[in-house]
Amino acid sequence: MNASSTPATTVPPHSVAPTPRLDSHQHFWRYSPEEYPWIPHGSALEHDWLPHDLDALQKPLALDGSIAVQARQSLAESDWLLGLADANPRIRGVVGWVDLRSPDVGRDLARLARHPKFVGVRHVVQDEPEDDFILGTAFMEGIRRLRDFDLAYDILIFPGQLPATLRFVERFPDQPFVLDHIAKPHIKEGSLQPWADQIKALARFPNVVCKVSGMVTEADHAGWKPADFTPYLEVVMEAFGPGRLMFGSDWPVCRLAASYEAVEGLVRDHVRGWDAMDQAAFWGGTCSAFYGV
Repeated sequence: MNASSTPATTVPPHSVAPTPRLDSHQHFWRYSPEEYPWIPHGSALEHDWLPHDLDALQKPLALDGSIAVQARQSLAESDWLLGLADANPRIRGVVGWVDLRSPDVGRDLARLARHPKFVGVRHVVQDEPEDDFILGTAFMEGIRRLRDFDLAYDILIFPGQLPATLRFVERFPDQPFVLDHIAKPHIKEGSLQPWADQIKALARFPNVVCKVSGMVTEADHAGWKPADFTPYLEVVMEAFGPGRLMFGSDWPVCRLAASYEAVEGLVRDHVRGWDAMDQAAFWGGTCSAFYGV
């Protein structure tokens, strides 16, 4: 969320650039089983997935770029993603990893934030054994440092961690947060509660937005159908409204259950009836404003 210091100027209406169409959530990696132990053995993810692979998928869909999000908890990966962004203008921003509990967190954030494409931080809270990990004293001290560098925070959790997340977000009314993957509801089982009520409670915090992403991997990988997602989409769309939602593919992780085109088509069909302004926000405007890209 590195805001430009360039003074605002008046631009004639006919020369205003169109809102970019962006994928708010995707990953890159050079695969190795040691560095990515979470990748299922024998899956389509056991492969290098790099910017040219994504470009080939996005261009036919008229998507202009993406936000690259960390896939392993390593400062080295954050630097690697920024190197990819330097060489690929379609990578509009990087959400990297920093050890928010480290006494050196300020130093690490300061170094990374000097890069104009470093826009946010994410920790894989979903893999932490304690449901209230996010409320840890050292972790919250790290979160407090993000505002010093104008950085967003991506919330990656499972539904059982939503109660702690509500308490967490309440502590930081000025910190921009985005909920990844609509908090991974139990789509395969078809259960909505208590996830739905907790999502509505989270959406009451105006500094929280939501990525409509990561749904297909929470469904039946081999047998999902579009109707499976309708109740979950209706909940987040009612709770957050079009202006606080953004499209995300979760590519290449989505390949466990669906192609990039299928993920994009799934949500495109659901928002088809929105007016032009709401669609522009969903397909890139909210992402661009939130991350400052």
